[in-house]
Amino acid sequence: MRSRIIKEGLERVPHRALLFATGIPKSEMKKPFIGVATSFTDIIPGHIGMRDLERFIEKGIHTGGGYPFFFGIPGICDGIAMGHTGMHYSLPSRELIADMVESITQAHQLDGLVLLTNCDKITPGMLMAAARINIPSIVVTAGPMISGHLKGKRLSLVNDTFEAIGKYKKGLIDEKELEELEVCACPGAGSCQGMYTANTMACVTEALGMSLPGCATALAVSAEKRRMAFASGERIVELIKKNITPRKILTRKAFENAIMVDLALGGSTNTVLHIPAIAHDAGVELPLETFDKLSKKTPHLCNMLPGGEHYLEDLDWAGGIPAVMKRLRRKLNDNVTVSGKRIYQIADSAAITNEHVIRPVEKAYHREGGIAILRGNLAPDGAVVKQSAVSEKMMRFEGKAKVYDSEEEGMKAILNGKIKAGDIVVIRYEGPKGGPGMREMLSPTATIAGMGLSESVALITDGRFSGGTRGPCIGHISPEAMEGGVIAILKDGDKISIDIPNRKIDVLLSDKEIKDRLSRWKPPKPKIRTGYLSRYARMVSSAGSGAVMK
Repeated sequence: MRSRIIKEGLERVPHRALLFATGIPKSEMKKPFIGVATSFTDIIPGHIGMRDLERFIEKGIHTGGGYPFFFGIPGICDGIAMGHTGMHYSLPSRELIADMVESITQAHQLDGLVLLTNCDKITPGMLMAAARINIPSIVVTAGPMISGHLKGKRLSLVNDTFEAIGKYKKGLIDEKELEELEVCACPGAGSCQGMYTANTMACVTEALGMSLPGCATALAVSAEKRRMAFASGERIVELIKKNITPRKILTRKAFENAIMVDLALGGSTNTVLHIPAIAHDAGVELPLETFDKLSKKTPHLCNMLPGGEHYLEDLDWAGGIPAVMKRLRRKLNDNVTVSGKRIYQIADSAAITNEHVIRPVEKAYHREGGIAILRGNLAPDGAVVKQSAVSEKMMRFEGKAKVYDSEEEGMKAILNGKIKAGDIVVIRYEGPKGGPGMREMLSPTATIAGMGLSESVALITDGRFSGGTRGPCIGHISPEAMEGGVIAILKDGDKISIDIPNRKIDVLLSDKEIKDRLSRWKPPKPKIRTGYLSRYARMVSSAGSGAVMK
């Protein structure tokens, strides 16, 4: 055990004294020391139920024969941080989370980790740390929220609050209904109800083999989630005994499995940032093309919110991720998982209880997976679109640019009625360096959808999108504007062509015109020049490589 370094030998008398000061009995000193990284906080709905899960993890660790030490990890709620300065900190917080888990674990020489997480950047941050430290680790995602209800209709956060803003501006709903929606849409603990980033990453974690089967979709505050927490606590001790470490699980084939499950679900485009970042810390090369290559052979089987009709509770009741893997079994790799079962064992033992929620491959919603990677003179290093949330009509689109240098400028134009059918909204200087922090554009995209423009208006950005985004919205334009990408020299009225089936995105300018404009371009001053974000902007890589800090 690694923890012998802090608890055995004459020279460790002071260390033992400090450990005994915590109240640990002498009888427990020979047991594995297990860190429980908990991201409990009162301000994130997905995390408010974690105090309960902590108790069950603790019970499981004691039952398994280990001794737990809890330590706190911060979290940001992307929904609350959306549309203002707070969103600059969301993606950068992923690196802080990974660094903090690494620091606490290495400083105290813990033998294993249980990672209690749920929301958008906390889950990938913890997985990055697990891959980096490479000691036995298991992830517990705290579970999705149940749907809201109003007048017999089920509700979700994005479709019934963010998009409601556009509906209100168009006069489709009144102030009374708006107030009712904001009270009823999110009824309690859990990650937001659709296949947004938090739930997508929970599903990716399970598909990678880093959480127990069924963990991703077991609902928050359910008895099943409690049992999952207990079993994870018990299991970590066994992982330590067998020395099953993350890098034995997080192989290239495991990442391919996770991407295929993500594509079948129509998950968030943010996975194109997070999966490569986790792979980077696991020492696995995972180029952007991997997503597109797998997308062309992975069918879209689940029609989940925001682009579809089903909630996470529906996916759970239909069989969860094991059932999705059962559908994809012939395509998946037979890898090991933290459960001790291999992928094929999990898939073979799964039951599919609703064939509408998890369709057979031959009846897929779309022949290709949910994500597509576009390239062209506007994005030579790649751009990302959730094609499963784009209507057939908008898969090919040509329009005139309306260019804005920040999300706030773009949002103001949308709310003031300056965006018309045939426009392509361009929001730039919101990339990893330019933002800094690569803000999500859920407010603009949801407002466009709520105003009924998602069938006639597209949006492109060097920022990123929430998992709740739907419609022809193309993000991660690389190189970003701050790096002198072509998006930096676009002007109002420039014609842009989007061709998702052929994976193309181009501005219809001559090479000479592009070269002339770039020769005159000068980078603007950084928006934020002090503190963590200024350091982040100097060190972060492009979106095309996962926006990792180097």
